[in-house]
Amino acid sequence: MRAIIQAAAPPVAVSPASDDAGASPRTFRELFEAHAPFVWRALLALGVGEGDVADASQQVFLVLHRKLGRLEPGCSPRTFMYGICLRVAADYRKRKRRRHEHLVADVPEVACHPTQEDRAWQQQSLQRLRVALDDLAPGQREVFVLYEIEELPMVEVARAIGRSLQTAYGRLYAARKAVAAALDLEAGNDGRREG
Repeated sequence: MRAIIQAAAPPVAVSPASDDAGASPRTFRELFEAHAPFVWRALLALGVGEGDVADASQQVFLVLHRKLGRLEPGCSPRTFMYGICLRVAADYRKRKRRRHEHLVADVPEVACHPTQEDRAWQQQSLQRLRVALDDLAPGQREVFVLYEIEELPMVEVARAIGRSLQTAYGRLYAARKAVAAALDLEAGNDGRREG
């Protein structure tokens, strides 16, 4: 699933910076260069539409710039940024309900390549995953995205969502079950043929 989400993120030059709390970059520029793809993927996974993810990402980094001084030593920058992503995505989802937009797929303007079927399958899989994530309770979605897609350790996930480790594991279990059920329901209709 992580590969599907990463494929949707735009290419960004990433400096060789560590994600570990002890060796993480502290200047805004370094944080931006090291974590822009993470923020992009997190916002997509939290329900921000592709057309709005650039603006939402900018909003995350504006908030980060204002609150950079509040980043405590020893705190993972990814955990701190994910907290900001949670709030920005929640605001986006509230506005989306009020806007009553009807999103339609754009007609692709690419030449036919030998991998076109694979690309279409990947886009369908990404859309099915997004629908499955949209159906999760917010707490379950947060834990699933952080643990399964961003591969953060569960200790950091629990810290990021402000819950106990046991609660985080419980939400992960429930989210995995719901996502698996949602994806299994459509498994026969994914349009991909074997052999």
